[in-house]
Amino acid sequence: MVKYTIKRLLQSLITVLAVATIVFLLMRMLPTDYYFTEDQVMKLTEEQKNDQLKAAGLLDPIGVQLLRFYGDLIRLDFGTSRRIQTGVPVLKVIAEKFEVSMRLGVTALVISLVVGVLLGVLQSRHKDRLLDHVGTAYTVFVNAVPSLVSYSLVLVFGARVLGLPSLYSTRNPGPSSILPITCLALASIAHYALWTRRYMVDELNKDYIKLARIKGMSSKAIMTRHVLKNAFVPLAQYIPTSFLLTIGGSLLVERFFSVPGMGPLMTDAITRYDTNVVQTCVIIYAALGVLGVFLGDVLMMLFDPRIKLAAKGATR
Repeated sequence: MVKYTIKRLLQSLITVLAVATIVFLLMRMLPTDYYFTEDQVMKLTEEQKNDQLKAAGLLDPIGVQLLRFYGDLIRLDFGTSRRIQTGVPVLKVIAEKFEVSMRLGVTALVISLVVGVLLGVLQSRHKDRLLDHVGTAYTVFVNAVPSLVSYSLVLVFGARVLGLPSLYSTRNPGPSSILPITCLALASIAHYALWTRRYMVDELNKDYIKLARIKGMSSKAIMTRHVLKNAFVPLAQYIPTSFLLTIGGSLLVERFFSVPGMGPLMTDAITRYDTNVVQTCVIIYAALGVLGVFLGDVLMMLFDPRIKLAAKGATR
């Protein structure tokens, strides 16, 4: 386990570093005029522009810039924002947005996990009955209908029928968070319900379940002690990734409800050519994704000790 952990951590660091390098090089391929605002482009002379670019180190050889970038990464110095909040440290800009996304994302994930797993359990227990058909119809509907359409339906029903705020408000975060959280949870509920049902139905058809029934074990005991536990093992692998990426913000939902979170920050930074913010956001998303995969493997092993992450003479 220790060797596996060290190996995966090294692989994760290399992956994040590779992503950071690619993004850095892509940002440096942009024309230097993107470094300046529209007013600066009109007012500054070429000599003044070159002076500013030289002071920022953007005229240095790309190798020198890359080494400087690696040094800043080691010190966790991501620079300052140039357009979003001029002169403000990037980590401070992101921290404000990350808090909002985390609050909505964690709430939506908890709801989707509880409701989705419960729905999947009920569908498996009432296979081919009304409840199972309703759950399947919901899953098909969520996966088949475009996200914007389902979000619009939630918005219309929530705002016009229930009277909930249609846009997020920092002054009234509680009620105005209900519709964004609902939209964030819709797809995840369908995902967890689908896979929980699928894994549990598969477990119910195995020989050890038939043997348990022959021995007189109750259906409730079979479901809780064996079926749900074993069915949850493969599902557990995806929970950390879902959790980490959800708290990173949802671009579409946050844009749709004007939530000042990580999603809009990323697109704003790209459209306004705030290179430091773009680089940092991409690094954070890459780190969250890699960490989620690693934690998923560990969580799956904890649920089922029979699973070995690395065997002698082989790697996972």
